[in-house]
Amino acid sequence: MKSITLVGGGLAGSLVAVYLAKRGYEVNIYERRPDMRNVEIPAGRSINLALSKRGIAALEKVGLDQAVLSKAIPMPGRMMHSTEGELAYQPYGTEGQAINSVSRAHLNVQLLQLADENEHVHQHFNMACTKVDLEKSICWFTNSETGEKLEVKSDYILGGDGAFSAVRSKMQRTPRFDYSQSYTKSGYKELTIEPTADGEFAMEPNALHIWPRGSFMMIALPNPDKSFTCTLFMPYEGATGFDNINTDEEILHFMNTYFGDSVPMMPTLLEDFKANPVGDLVTVRCYPWNVGKATLIGDACHAIVPFYGQGMNCAFEDCIELDACLEEFGDWDVAMKHYEKRRKPNADAIADLALQNFIEMRDLVGDEYFLHYKKIEHELCDLHPDIFQSQYEMVSFSTIPYKEALDKGAENTKRIYDLIAEGKEELIKDRAFVQDWFS
Repeated sequence: MKSITLVGGGLAGSLVAVYLAKRGYEVNIYERRPDMRNVEIPAGRSINLALSKRGIAALEKVGLDQAVLSKAIPMPGRMMHSTEGELAYQPYGTEGQAINSVSRAHLNVQLLQLADENEHVHQHFNMACTKVDLEKSICWFTNSETGEKLEVKSDYILGGDGAFSAVRSKMQRTPRFDYSQSYTKSGYKELTIEPTADGEFAMEPNALHIWPRGSFMMIALPNPDKSFTCTLFMPYEGATGFDNINTDEEILHFMNTYFGDSVPMMPTLLEDFKANPVGDLVTVRCYPWNVGKATLIGDACHAIVPFYGQGMNCAFEDCIELDACLEEFGDWDVAMKHYEKRRKPNADAIADLALQNFIEMRDLVGDEYFLHYKKIEHELCDLHPDIFQSQYEMVSFSTIPYKEALDKGAENTKRIYDLIAEGKEELIKDRAFVQDWFS
């Protein structure tokens, strides 16, 4: 039986461990954080995530999809909030299509428990990776509670330890290793909309709420306890930047000016704004993902910004592809080479799509010309689902490769704008015309 040291036991790490154990590998997970089943997520760090088709498909392979979805809140569209408090609803796709707000803690606990149920998975917490030998497949760890140091030898290493991966850090010092990280000029801060006095949702629960304000925005996702987790994205610098909004007066003036309809629903606004940290938004790209006996997975090789809600879904899809390559090729070293080649173009594509969607959510969703485009796009999806799919549908409601969704979606967007420019909107009811226009 081959042994694997899995550095990082987050969502993707726990899931891939189950995949590998089912194939007969002995998996030891070393996670630098405490056991998520015994601690709370720190305030100001994402407590909910958007689960869509790709992530559901990955959970289905281990029988967790229905248990997770039973606790999820479906969001079939987004609700736009104007500065005057007016609401406008935009469906994401056709009837029955929705992304799902899921609890990070609930999902993490379910994955940890599933991993524990397999006799070939062994979990070790509070273990920080301090050193890696890529060729000899050795990792060194330090227990953050006891100070104990541990040397672990295995057949292979999997680095699932996030955007600032210790495994990838060692890879970066090997020849011909490409690496880049880029930060947006914006950061994020999490706030909370509380349930109403009678314990109900304060807003429509089955929607992702967006307050688009040009250079900044706020979004809100529903939680099972009837609250909403709000995330404020804005630049660090400038008059409407985190660096210059600090006092109670500045915070209240800013929030009442731009997000006035939300303030009455935020009784802990001042405390949350001042206490919760400002998080950074980073995109990480690298290649190769397999060096020596070590391979990367998830954010360790492709951290992306959250504006398409695909970070977790993309990492879960890594698990599917890695498992599929092992099924197809058998040999670990051969399978890992095919895994990285297949996933790299798709990881780059979703990174680009996530950055593009930030602009759409922040700037365009309130633009009349863009809203007309979205109306035509939605009608095409409804009238001819077998001919036309929007880019959002391809990314969120299918398992079409991200690269294909990027390329085909860009082409579809151009053709819709051309159709509008030529005044042919009425012809979209004609199936033959649509088939020819989008062929």
